[in-house]
Amino acid sequence: MKITNVTAYPVDDGKPALFVVVDTDAGLSGVGEAGATPQMLAIATYVEAHLKPFLLGEDPFRIEHLWQRMFRGGFFPGGNVVSSAVSAIDIALWDIKGQALGVPVYELLGGRARDRVVCYPHNGGGTIEQLVESCLRTKEQGWKFVRFSPNTAGNLFEPARAVRESIKMVEAVRNAVGEDIEICFDVHTRFDPADTIRFCRAVEPYHPFFIEDPLRSENAASFHHLRRHVSVPLAAGEQYTSKWEFRELIENDLIDYARTDLCIVGGITEAKKVAGWAETHYIKLATHNPLGPVSSAACLALNLACNNVGVMEQPQQPGTALTNVVPVQMTWEDGYLLPPERPGLGVVFDREAAARLPCHPVPRDHLHREDGSFTNW
Repeated sequence: MKITNVTAYPVDDGKPALFVVVDTDAGLSGVGEAGATPQMLAIATYVEAHLKPFLLGEDPFRIEHLWQRMFRGGFFPGGNVVSSAVSAIDIALWDIKGQALGVPVYELLGGRARDRVVCYPHNGGGTIEQLVESCLRTKEQGWKFVRFSPNTAGNLFEPARAVRESIKMVEAVRNAVGEDIEICFDVHTRFDPADTIRFCRAVEPYHPFFIEDPLRSENAASFHHLRRHVSVPLAAGEQYTSKWEFRELIENDLIDYARTDLCIVGGITEAKKVAGWAETHYIKLATHNPLGPVSSAACLALNLACNNVGVMEQPQQPGTALTNVVPVQMTWEDGYLLPPERPGLGVVFDREAAARLPCHPVPRDHLHREDGSFTNW
């Protein structure tokens, strides 16, 4: 079997996404998904202009070999754009191999370590009352987790004010949903260390499952300072593009949950290595998955096959987004994703529908402070 084509599909079906299809001369095609969607056009160009020439005529079963060739082929480390492109192709190769062998991808990763994977949705609201209503709705639907972030009003973000409001948000949600629902709070890298320490200490009595991205990701050493001053569980890593970027957080036990994004970190191949490394430090996976159904399928395959899994991000129930482009998606039941029975990733990608829904990204608004300076999105 040989690779005959690689095609990128930037689409918008109510939600922007970048899919990549790898075709073979055996009639099998695999689909992957790329992260870092604000840069999706650059990623799509890199897939077709730079990686496709490496891949044509290659054996799609040699996944590790092709990963190394793609990752190292440009000599200079590529960052989010290159790693997201590699990720999408890597996921598609695993999809092809599973289809060719007639088994789901999780069987290729060692088989099921669990029967289902617990996941959390996205909650929110312009007011604390609306946030509480959102969390109660998801509880009624069967979700076991809620997740929310600091509020932003008209792209205005004042950290001290946001800390005070966020503490009230966590308190109100805990009082509303009770002790049996887990709370994940995503700082989204918007706080500096002093603000994060104040926030984490204040919400400790409400037993959050984890505080996500409590600091900016550029300086992993800042987590040493944070870890010395807080005791709540910490989660980070969604912006990391390889196992090497996880090194400091894992080796120094600075996080409790690895927020590995399979569509940025290098696909299933690299995410499996991060998972094994994290297991030696008793760090669990909390796979980052704000994307589409192909990302969900890849995360599910990895989480089914790994022992050290805490929770999987799943913004909404499968079958509620990008259904024109991916008409067959994962199965959700009572807060869990269930193992697919179809071979490969278990999803169906409609490339004709994707071609009819091209995405034209628009500039993203920046968060700013009252003095006009920018802060993290």
